[in-house]
Amino acid sequence: MFKRDQRPEPDRIDITIGKSATISGEIRCEASVRIDGVMEAGSIETLGNVIIGPEARVLADIKAKTVSVSGAYKGALTAQRVELLAGGRMWGTISVKSFLLDEGGFMHGELIMLSEETPDDPFEVDEAASASETPEAPEIPEETEA
Repeated sequence: MFKRDQRPEPDRIDITIGKSATISGEIRCEASVRIDGVMEAGSIETLGNVIIGPEARVLADIKAKTVSVSGAYKGALTAQRVELLAGGRMWGTISVKSFLLDEGGFMHGELIMLSEETPDDPFEVDEAASASETPEAPEIPEETEA
């Protein structure tokens, strides 16, 4: 994704969008991004983390290592870990390896749990196998009056 071989420092924040700022567009960086204002449209792509503050409103697609949501988020999000904190609200499609939902968080959309291997669906039925394995119901004799 980026030219450097070195990973970013996890606690370093390269970009901060303040409470009174409103932006739209693309953000690409190697460290973390903190949004306390409004992002009207666009995308965020980072090797680091994205922090969406309690008063923030973000309408953007995000690709990041970890995303923490305390404010409002809407879009398509792909990350290793997402934390939906108390008071946080999310709408959209979330593709993630690890998802944390605090009490008081709200999500409306699709949650896709990513893994290296997709497990077999235990509810998938093989129609041909189930038809041959189904025993026939036993005959019940009719009652006769004595």
